Amino acid sequence: MTLYNKNQLVEFKKIILQEIKIINEINSLFKNLEKTKNSEEKNIIQSQIDSLKNSMKEINSTIPNILNKYNLPTPLNDVKKFSTNSPVIEKNNFSENIPLKIKLSSLEKETIRRLKKPEKKIIFNKERKANKYVQISNNLFVNFSKKLLNEDTSQLLKSNLIKGNLQFLPKSYMSVILFTTLLSGILSFLLFFFFLFFNVSATFPIISFAQETFGLRIIKVFWILFVFPIITFAFMYFYPSLEAKSAERKIDQELPFAAIHMASIAGSMIDPSKIFSIILTTKEYPNIEKEFIKLLNEINLLGYDLVTALRYSAVNCPSKRLSELFNGIATTINSGGDLEEFFSKRAESLLFEYRLEREKRTRASETFMDIYISVVIAAPMILMLLLMMMKISGLGLQLSTGMITLIMVLGVTAVNIGFLTFLHLKQSAGGGD
Repeated sequence: MTLYNKNQLVEFKKIILQEIKIINEINSLFKNLEKTKNSEEKNIIQSQIDSLKNSMKEINSTIPNILNKYNLPTPLNDVKKFSTNSPVIEKNNFSENIPLKIKLSSLEKETIRRLKKPEKKIIFNKERKANKYVQISNNLFVNFSKKLLNEDTSQLLKSNLIKGNLQFLPKSYMSVILFTTLLSGILSFLLFFFFLFFNVSATFPIISFAQETFGLRIIKVFWILFVFPIITFAFMYFYPSLEAKSAERKIDQELPFAAIHMASIAGSMIDPSKIFSIILTTKEYPNIEKEFIKLLNEINLLGYDLVTALRYSAVNCPSKRLSELFNGIATTINSGGDLEEFFSKRAESLLFEYRLEREKRTRASETFMDIYISVVIAAPMILMLLLMMMKISGLGLQLSTGMITLIMVLGVTAVNIGFLTFLHLKQSAGGGD
């Protein structure tokens, strides 16, 4: 082989090495493109891939010219003509690494450097310490709570605690109820003792000594000893069910959109249990997220299969609609049905129900607006005119002009505060519309 041919072979080897490096670089960029979520970084990586492809085309265009110049030996017609005195081909070291030089901007270099960095996984550790109030309650009343709770009452309270996402054992929560009731009883006794000797009025002096006899005073204020503890016990006992109903309303607001999202994920033929994990990573459904975490904990921690975990979650779910969705998923998996079609149909019905509820709330808002106009605008004006006429005519209640003005201002202020509080509670119950 002549020196000219050997130089051509070295050049051809360099081209091959360049193409290998370009292919490896393109492969690395494609992997980074799949991982990144930032649209700006995606555009930069894509432009770099296009630039490497163009370089590949330019290098490939030079190969035919090199091959045309390459002189291939002609085959021998007779083996006997082969001469042993042929020149020996010198060995060349073709294993040297030939660096690839590509011009990159500073922004592209910085982007590629950041993309090649290993991703840091941030792990949040939450340490929950025992509540002192719960500890004191358990120390005082845990034994009595066990006796007070029978099997049916314990199961009902446990179900409400789970549905309301309150992290209490039934016996612990009953101990908290009893301890809180005891504190309210002590407060009631102090109030009873106070009102036994003093009166509270709206005029000066606001606090004055009671003028009635001791026995009559006891009869008047004796009810304080029982009303506050009873109200406290009843509120604490029914509080988990109220939390469960509030969670149900919030879940029902998010469920139609979550079902649409789950339908799109199910269309990729992914493992059904992974659907819930993907929904959790979006962080778009904070109330449904709590129920999905319970479901995944039953699979990953308790070792239940998906169908059993779905059945169990359906029983302990605060939302009836989400419970029906869990049961439907379990039935579809057992029967080998199409999950994508199931989610699509269920999302349509849930979205229809959601629109109906929005329409009802709109009608209710119009009614509240009419009530507000009647109570806050018309009623104070009529009442003020009535009080002024009674003052002028000298009939009935006699109030000064300043007192009438004060009553109107305080009355309108109180009605506005009450109405705004009611609307805020109604809005929270309706899911923040």
